[in-house]
Amino acid sequence: MAFTRATGKHRAPGRLTRAGAKAVGIATLATTGVVGALASPSVAADAETPSVADTGLTQVIAIEQDLADRVGAQAEAQQHQADAAAKKKAKAEAAAKKKAEAKKKTALRAEAKKKARAAAEARAADAEEARESAARAARSAERARLGAYRLPVAGTYVSTGYKSSGSLWSSGSHSGIDFHASSGSSVVAVGAGTVVEAGWGGAYGNNIVLRMTDGTYTQYGHLSSIGVSVGQGVAAGQRIGLSGSTGNSTGPHLHFEARTTPSYGSDMDPIAYLRAHGVSL
Repeated sequence: MAFTRATGKHRAPGRLTRAGAKAVGIATLATTGVVGALASPSVAADAETPSVADTGLTQVIAIEQDLADRVGAQAEAQQHQADAAAKKKAKAEAAAKKKAEAKKKTALRAEAKKKARAAAEARAADAEEARESAARAARSAERARLGAYRLPVAGTYVSTGYKSSGSLWSSGSHSGIDFHASSGSSVVAVGAGTVVEAGWGGAYGNNIVLRMTDGTYTQYGHLSSIGVSVGQGVAAGQRIGLSGSTGNSTGPHLHFEARTTPSYGSDMDPIAYLRAHGVSL
């Protein structure tokens, strides 16, 4: 007859410790997912089958579930952080792009203002140069006008030369030159100057004396009429009177003198004087 092991209160049923059951459950779940045989058939038959509570399987599943929940929550949190970081990065990039565009626009506006300023300054410089050029031209024209000399009577010729001798002159010689001119011919200033004498001049009849801009003096005698007054400024070619035959004269003509002073006796060669000032005769 076979030997049987005694049962009942005389022998406590074999139990797995909580740690052992937990280890077994973890190993089993990690491989096949099924709790395998804990011993050989003879041992299994010899020992009582432990309960689920005694093996710790429930705790293992709970732990795994909690771990999975934690992993999922962590992954979700990480994804949320990643999404937030991506949004923040995109926002920062958009802000940086907007700032760069604003900076570029500001730079373009500044460059446009700079170019506009440079163009305005260039235009102002050109205008100033044009004004200065015009002023220079006007001054040059005025100098030319003032410096230009001409014959006192247009289209005429010298009828009596300088230092001609004869009884007609008290000094015994001619102190100027005579220009052929019919009575009433226009007499003009040979150059620019100021009237220092305008009136009766004795033997010269009606006469005018001008102080020229170069400090010399010119005289116009035997005039039929006088058209200027003392202190008046005249330009080269400006009419100052009309030719005639007043004073010590034998007929209509213009007596012309060049002097170093306004007085009689300071005369110089009128032809040489006019030629020195560019007049051909």
